Amino acid sequence: MSSLEERDVGVAAAPGSSSAGLGVGAVGVAMEAVAGVAAMQEEVGIRRDGPDSEPDEPPKKRAKVPEGESGKLEERLYSVLCCTVCLDLPKASVYQCTNGHLMCAGCFIHLLADSRLKEEQATCPNCSRSSSGQQLRNQDSSERCEISKNLCCRNLAVEKAVSELPTECTFCLKQFARSSLERHQKEECQDRVTQCKYKRIGCPWQGPFHELPAHEGECSHPTKTGTELMGILGEMDQSHRRDMQLYNTIFSLLCYEKIGFTEVQFRPYRTDDFITRLYYETPRFTVLNQTWVLKARVNDSERNPNLSCKRTLSFQLILKSKVNSALECSFLLLKGPYDDVRIKPVIHHHSFSNDANETEYVPLPISDSVECNKLLAAKNINLRLFIFQVQK
Repeated sequence: MSSLEERDVGVAAAPGSSSAGLGVGAVGVAMEAVAGVAAMQEEVGIRRDGPDSEPDEPPKKRAKVPEGESGKLEERLYSVLCCTVCLDLPKASVYQCTNGHLMCAGCFIHLLADSRLKEEQATCPNCSRSSSGQQLRNQDSSERCEISKNLCCRNLAVEKAVSELPTECTFCLKQFARSSLERHQKEECQDRVTQCKYKRIGCPWQGPFHELPAHEGECSHPTKTGTELMGILGEMDQSHRRDMQLYNTIFSLLCYEKIGFTEVQFRPYRTDDFITRLYYETPRFTVLNQTWVLKARVNDSERNPNLSCKRTLSFQLILKSKVNSALECSFLLLKGPYDDVRIKPVIHHHSFSNDANETEYVPLPISDSVECNKLLAAKNINLRLFIFQVQK
């Protein structure tokens, strides 16, 4: 077998291999595949332009690589560099376990969140499926490769390699490097979906960008009467007032005489039930000369939240101190100074007394299940609590 054939066989076998260092090996296979194609082209060129050719003759064209070779190379790279959990190419960060198996950021966070809900140590799901055979299949989960934010690291080489792979624009169907696709689809593609600049005054048109000038030249909305425009502006004002109401309320609360805030840390615990459930609780803290505790639960204490795709957190505020009279307060939770979770501020009100010392569970206003998984995957949940005492 020639060196070229050996090189090709080595590359073709890479996706099914079970190397212990897949994270580093993936890049090595990718580089070897690219070098293989380049070497094939060079060898073809050497045979055609060998030492017997006349120096005065024009250089002969090198043989083109068949189109099938390029497609096969890309397919091999996709299978080597894909996430071993969802089997798709990562769109952002790439993590790897200590055995080198790759995971995209979404799957990695989801695995950590699931392990927290099931009270198990998170393990790499691909280690138990490794083709190294019967030995790994006979191991229990405690002997699999453990994963955590401390044990796993990002693989920057794979992230760079994936960003250079070609992908198709969903609008014009042309091929672009994954690193430049987002800019192309937002700014450059002539077939990207866009809206009329008169959308704010009621124009519903949307279509490909190259048709936008023709539409705006014929759009009838700029010629609307003042009466028609006043109706549209009234609807816009109502939407603006709803958005501003929250901020105006916060500004008025900041004028109160007694305001307190503190950093709170939710720690995970399990209930004493036969089927334990995950819940969170903070250590006792003091705000406005009173002692408080925060509790939180997942999916309102659903029996198996790990089986649900939609995940939410809800919390309640509990007054631990004894009070002589009712303590009327407003409170809200915001993200902590060192977290990147997105929380929309929502103000809650409650009148605390010795008989009504805890609020109802209220939703933690996070944007979606992805943000919830980020919180569940963390060792603790760090937020900032504001309490405003209403003066009578």
